[in-house]
Amino acid sequence: MENRIPGLVPGRTAVMAVVNVTPDSFSDGGRITSVAQAVDACRASLEAGAHILDIGGQSTRPGAVEVGPAVEMERVLPVIRALRQQLGSEPVLSIDTFWAEVAEAALREGVNWINDVSGGNHDPAMLSLVARWRCPYVLMHRRGNSRTMDNMAHYKDVVGEVEAALLHQTTTAQAGGVQPWQILWDPGLGFAKTTHHNLALLHHLSRLASHGYPLLVGPSRKRFIGEVLVRPDPCQRVWGTAATVCKAVAGGAAVVRIHDVEAMAQVVTMADALWPSPQTRTCSPLDASQPRWSTS
Repeated sequence: MENRIPGLVPGRTAVMAVVNVTPDSFSDGGRITSVAQAVDACRASLEAGAHILDIGGQSTRPGAVEVGPAVEMERVLPVIRALRQQLGSEPVLSIDTFWAEVAEAALREGVNWINDVSGGNHDPAMLSLVARWRCPYVLMHRRGNSRTMDNMAHYKDVVGEVEAALLHQTTTAQAGGVQPWQILWDPGLGFAKTTHHNLALLHHLSRLASHGYPLLVGPSRKRFIGEVLVRPDPCQRVWGTAATVCKAVAGGAAVVRIHDVEAMAQVVTMADALWPSPQTRTCSPLDASQPRWSTS
């Protein structure tokens, strides 16, 4: 396998579309209730400008109950299989899971990426799986789990502590055989963080980007936007999401994970024109003279 991350192109911020096949996600749970609906939603997202489809069968909202690998696979594998059958091999697919068993089953069905909100901390088998498959791996920062994370949002220096945690887990991953080119960082907006913490991380994204790992930022419709705008309904947070997406692009994000694809794809295109890609978005942490990733 060549050392490339499918879906990423230097100079362009990639749009990752959220595809939740769950009944209880915070923003769009229950919207997709069949394989056919999922395929239609994915096709529409691609036509609207998505570069990557992130498919998940486990809600990670605060308070969500873990359904387990078997239920996750029942939800996501038929969708992945149908996407490959109907849309072919071209769409870049990501599996949103913290279980190695689910990730491997999805990889066997043709998924390209693993997006792990636990950063390899939930399932001890995850990092060895990533090393074995040589696939792109989104390593996210969080504390605790969906039931406990809101009680763990305590930091003296949120940017420094998130940075240190990502570096530590990256070292652990590489010690287990994961290659540097495979790793993307996600600061975990909304996961064990207050509104103040999320805003601070967005303000200092360039510090995280300076390490050379492509950044994935997922602000879409999140609670901190609702708190700033006084919009309790997640569906009324589109404009706030647009502002945070602009800030993410300006800070060096390589990928933004969003719900409202058509609107945010336009925001990203304009933001890319306003803030041309910094070197840190495209260079390896090991050798800044070499391209870090390119299209497949």
